[in-house]
Amino acid sequence: MKKIIVFYCLLVVSISLKAQIDTATFRTISNQIKKEFAPDKRSVYFNVQIKGDSIFIESTSELALAEMDKQVKEVQGFTKVNSLLPSKDLNGMEFGLANLSVCNNRGAPHNSAEMLTQMILGTPVEVLKKVGGYYLVKTPDGYLSYTDGTAVSVMSKDDFNAWKKSKRIVYQLDFGHAFSEPDINSIRVSDLVKGNILQVSGEEKSYYKVRFPDKRMGYVKKTEVNFFSEWEKKANPNADAILATAKTLIGVPYLWGGTSVKGVDCSGFTKICYFLNGIIIPRDASQQALVGSAVDVLDADSISVEKCLTNLRPGDLLFFSAAKRIGINGGRVSHTAVYMGNGEFIQAAGMVRINSLVPTASNYDEHQSKTLVSARRFLTEVGKAEITRVDKHGWYGN
Repeated sequence: MKKIIVFYCLLVVSISLKAQIDTATFRTISNQIKKEFAPDKRSVYFNVQIKGDSIFIESTSELALAEMDKQVKEVQGFTKVNSLLPSKDLNGMEFGLANLSVCNNRGAPHNSAEMLTQMILGTPVEVLKKVGGYYLVKTPDGYLSYTDGTAVSVMSKDDFNAWKKSKRIVYQLDFGHAFSEPDINSIRVSDLVKGNILQVSGEEKSYYKVRFPDKRMGYVKKTEVNFFSEWEKKANPNADAILATAKTLIGVPYLWGGTSVKGVDCSGFTKICYFLNGIIIPRDASQQALVGSAVDVLDADSISVEKCLTNLRPGDLLFFSAAKRIGINGGRVSHTAVYMGNGEFIQAAGMVRINSLVPTASNYDEHQSKTLVSARRFLTEVGKAEITRVDKHGWYGN
């Protein structure tokens, strides 16, 4: 009997050790694949969970899942379940439209999670999966985040295509409202902010009757909107257009994750300056710093004010790294701003404000200027990688 008990104990320990070894092997493999095929979680979703003897793998990357299939054979004793997003549980409801004037998008499916970004009313999204009362969505800039179920109206591909072909308006004032009747004294249906997109279903007096993504109806003054079909076809913006938009945001408070006139973070500010002029650029500063054409602004690793004054043009984006404050070169880009000319730049730092790179200027920002690491030109690069006209982005039309 003692021998049987000892044998049984040794068998349990052996199985346990084997499981631990295989789990460790699997985690090593999945980490390698994530590093190669999904290095940036902001744009590629890759998630692995081990529950008992089952491995659940979800990703937006077919390549990542295929590589897992090739390498996971080394791991014994597990059942592997692959899921390519969008999830089949959505039953074809794989598209959506932002339903609120400004929607808050987070890093995890709960209200206490970090706010990563925002999307404004009428923003088209790809819906990837549902988690509780939240949806994982991809916005037109390719950014992944979770948004509350009330913030997005999900739809089929056919309904999404019908929306793309519909008559739409773009709200042009900084702030306003849609009303329940064609009368400003009627009950409000929703607040509106600049850039909101709504379907038009009719006209009455000096108002357009509009439809929200969740089928609410309202009335918006004709004088406060442009037709989407006209707005999207405008010529590529010049520096004056970008700076005119930027200046309308002076004094708007800094908001981590903010991308609307209600509040902006640094890259949300540069993003909205371009989007309100019909151009979609990447969401975060470290992503924006990888596109466009480079402008020489440094001597070795330090800012050259002379090069800045000579080489920069209004509308260029400046990029800064907080790591330089502690003597680290090559650190992650952590801040961005729009260059205005004559050494001045406009940035969201505390609030949207104008500062200078020139040490003798009264509005010199030493704190940021000494951390300048690069500059990129976007206005001459429209149509190239990740600097996309709205009318050339398949989610808005075509």
